[in-house]
Parts: sequence; C-alpha cells; structure tokens
Amino acid sequence: MFVDRVSATLIHLRHDLPHAVLGLLFGVDRSTISRAIGEVRGLLAARGFAVPDRPGVRLRTLADVFAYAQAEGVVLRLDATEVQVRRPTPHRGGRRAFVSGKKKQNTMKATVVADAMGRTLWAGNLRPGRMHDATAIRSEGIDDLFRQFPKVQVLLDDGYLGLRRDHPGKAVTPPRKPNKIAAPEVHQAREQARHEHSSQRIPVEHALADHKRWKGLARWTHRRDTLPATYLAVASLVSDRTATT
Repeated sequence: MFVDRVSATLIHLRHDLPHAVLGLLFGVDRSTISRAIGEVRGLLAARGFAVPDRPGVRLRTLADVFAYAQAEGVVLRLDATEVQVRRPTPHRGGRRAFVSGKKKQNTMKATVVADAMGRTLWAGNLRPGRMHDATAIRSEGIDDLFRQFPKVQVLLDDGYLGLRRDHPGKAVTPPRKPNKIAAPEVHQAREQARHEHSSQRIPVEHALADHKRWKGLARWTHRRDTLPATYLAVASLVSDRTATT
C-alpha cells in the first residue's frame, strides 16, 4: 500500500536502515523496498519547501525564495554544507572533483537558504565538494536574482566575498580585517561588527544542523547519484516541521 511505502521511506531517511531490514519489517522483498524508496523519495524531493504560516504554499526554486523575501521583507541567510560520500572508483575521470579543499575528504556540497528563525526556505545545488561555494550559487543564477529583486538582502560568510563585491548592500558578508597599523578602536569596531553579523547569520547554521540530524546525511554511504534527491527530500520534510515554529 502507498502508506506503507511512505512509512518505509521515512524510516529509511530518518534512520538509514538497510533495505533488507525494512523488507523484514514490512514482510516484503528487499527489491520491493528499494523500488518504493526510489519512487517516494523522488516525490518528496519535488514537493518544494513550506512557507511559514502559509499552508499549501511551496517554494521550489531560488527565484521563488527571492520573490517571497522581497514581498515579505525577509532577510535571507545562505550557506553551504558538505556531506561525506564514498570515494569514487580509481582510474576514472573526475575523481578529484569530489575532494573537498576544506575537509580533505570526498564530499558533496548543498546550498541552503533559511530565514531569521532558522526555517529552511530552499535547498539544492548539490555538487562535488571541490567546487567553490560562490561558483556553485552563481550557477543557480543568483546574480540575475539580485538584479531582479533589488530589495532582497542575503547574509553570507567570508566564502562569498565575490558576491559582496558585485552586489554591495545586497550580499552582506562580515567586514574585512583592517590594516595592521589601524587604530585599536578600528579593530575593536570590526570585531563587534563581525560578532553582530555572525549572530544574525547563525539561524542558517541551525537549519543545516536540522538536516544533519537525519542519519544518512551525517555520512552518505550509498550511491552518490541518489544523494541530491535524498537531501532535497529531507530538507522538504524539515521545512514542513519548522514552518509553524
């Protein structure tokens, strides 16, 4: 039954139980569970993300998020997270693309947008870990979105300095470190500004932590090509849970 398929998929997403174990729990063959998870996971990934206090409204693209933010006056928080994946097969092209320059591990990255309450508004842009965060989000057309929605402000970390340069006042990153010979009060003001920026941006870190509580996303041990749909499905479910909080 469809309800059983959904239940099996949710259990697998939350606890990462093997398909064979789920087959025993539901009294079916492992291949039946695998097929059910593949179907339901795709449906969950395509649902989009819940809008706070707007039942039935879903955000499916980054453009939807920018339109919502401009209409409601929401300041967005954007960040990327890495999920460790299995090492690609040796002696094949593109193997180095998954080696993260930051973690020195084989990873895939996802970009997440949240609001001031840490509620997930959008997630996507799954790509190999070697790609720079700013390059990845530019591939989603964020430059055009900044021009199309001039009132939207996005809080970012130091990894997105290029966006701040191209879109001053819209892409907001922490202030740069002043010259060594600057007055002590200048350094103090900079540290205070960085602390305030970090406090405003921390909700997106909470959103990322909500995703990583789902066991499979702590470390992905399955096929890499199934991670994007899994991450979107989990983020969509998390957005439903947090939309009314």
